[in-house]
Amino acid sequence: MILTVLLALLTVELKDILYAILSFCGMCILIGITFWILNAPYVAVFQLLVYAGAIVALFIAAVMLTTRKERMR
Repeated sequence: MILTVLLALLTVELKDILYAILSFCGMCILIGITFWILNAPYVAVFQLLVYAGAIVALFIAAVMLTTRKERMR
């Protein structure tokens, strides 16, 4: 639970968008695990499937639409 809150804060506070997306991914996985522990497997699987798709789309958009500082030189 504490790690979930920490990853949520990192998602909001990180400057690098790729690290923010990875922390969001970890947060969603931990939320799915929490639902599984609470004996709600349908909600856990739904959480992981929906947010996994959203994270993949967000990751692809972030990579394609942002320019890295190394490329600017």
